[in-house]
Amino acid sequence: MRIEVRHPFSTSRKVVWKFLQDEEVLRRSLPGCRKLEEVSEGVYSAELGLNVGPVKGMFTGEVKLSELREPESYRLTMSGKGKPGEIRGDARIRLEEAEEGTVLICNAEAHVTGVLASVGQRVMGSVAKLILSQFFKAVEKEIRHSTPK
Repeated sequence: MRIEVRHPFSTSRKVVWKFLQDEEVLRRSLPGCRKLEEVSEGVYSAELGLNVGPVKGMFTGEVKLSELREPESYRLTMSGKGKPGEIRGDARIRLEEAEEGTVLICNAEAHVTGVLASVGQRVMGSVAKLILSQFFKAVEKEIRHSTPK
């Protein structure tokens, strides 16, 4: 399943980049994040409790940030297992300068198995877009709260 999500930020690419690379910001922003620990440079052990539409359950897995080209782009790969099934994702994140800040463009491909796969690609695609949108909105909130007025 392929997914594309665009999210505008009203700040510079450098600021958005900094927040997207911050472990604490990621921990607070990932929907349902119960644990996020760096196990080696750019590799995190994660535990997420999700309850979005048909996707319910605890997932444990790994998140890896690679191919970093500051402040333009990076690759995010993840894999997770839980009672509802397994998920593997590979996303390319691009930050483009815009008239009023930055536009983040996320092109991802996800593969699911188990109960998750039985839900159907259209529903899973909608759920994945919703989770990504929630994450980017949470990062945006983190930026707003830390930026002096």
